[in-house]
Amino acid sequence: MSGWIAEAVGAGARVERACAAVGLSTRTLQRWRQAGGIQGDRRCREHRAPDTVRTPANRLTPAEQAAILTVANQAEFAHLSPHQIVPALADQGRYLASESTFYRVLRAADQLARRGRPTAAPRVRPAPLTATGPHQVWSWDITYLSTTVRGMFFYLYLIMDVFSRKIVGWEVYPSESAEQAASVFRKAHLREGVRADALVLHSDNGAPMKGATMLATLQRLGVVPSFSRPSVSDDNPFSESLFNTLKGHPGFPEQPFASLDDARTWVGGFERWYNTEHRHSALRFVTPAQRHRGEDIDLLARRDALYRVAKAQHPERWSGTTRNWKPETTVFLNPGKPTTTEHQNQLTTT
Repeated sequence: MSGWIAEAVGAGARVERACAAVGLSTRTLQRWRQAGGIQGDRRCREHRAPDTVRTPANRLTPAEQAAILTVANQAEFAHLSPHQIVPALADQGRYLASESTFYRVLRAADQLARRGRPTAAPRVRPAPLTATGPHQVWSWDITYLSTTVRGMFFYLYLIMDVFSRKIVGWEVYPSESAEQAASVFRKAHLREGVRADALVLHSDNGAPMKGATMLATLQRLGVVPSFSRPSVSDDNPFSESLFNTLKGHPGFPEQPFASLDDARTWVGGFERWYNTEHRHSALRFVTPAQRHRGEDIDLLARRDALYRVAKAQHPERWSGTTRNWKPETTVFLNPGKPTTTEHQNQLTTT
């Protein structure tokens, strides 16, 4: 490089032009001369011209890289990370390379996947369930009710219809068991008159839900069980929402329940209020009982007609369409993420 610059300057070129031609600044040239003369290209690799990039002196040879891969894939090391392999080799009196070099060679060979026992299979989201009418999909769960004895609880078994949100069965017991769960469900199934092979029952993975007695009862009645993923709370959203409504009710006792009868009496009153008086926001503010009996269709149609008349009388008071009183005809439990087209359609219709 020094010869090129000297030759160019000797031929009449300016120093600045000569330096620019080889990718140097005059300040760099001056610094090199002050350091004892120009001896090759002293720039760091990223600033050199492509044809002047030098191979690092410490680069592993192909044979050394192959040796690292061979060792890393031996039976005694195949399940270990480089951080474990290198010390193990040192105990054997062998040194091939550092941990970072092992990682770099494995990465280049596309072998940097997790080493060791395969991870557990991902928890698959439950299959989406669809309800277009009552007695197609039920959801149930158990929640704690505090008692006056510290560390002791009553257990509320609660079953709801996903389509109408109606509470179709409940009971309070001093313990949890599959036998008690089966009893509560069997009574609700009989009382509601559900036909065979028409119902899916969704729950979490608790012991009462998957106990032999409960599963045998479902099989005998022709009910298909559906379960949430373990330790995932939002796979059973309807039951969780109902428990929030129950414990957030203004009448929920501030003090723990003194007896089982007290708990059962309060839950019985809540069931009557929830099913027959509570206007549910997800149901266009009709009660679960009205929705369950199919009365919501006429009721919402009358509301819609009322709003249209009100708009016709005073159109200047309305900036857009009237309130949406159309009943939801389909309820989804654990639906998958909508596609782009479905999402656009939802935005268009809401």
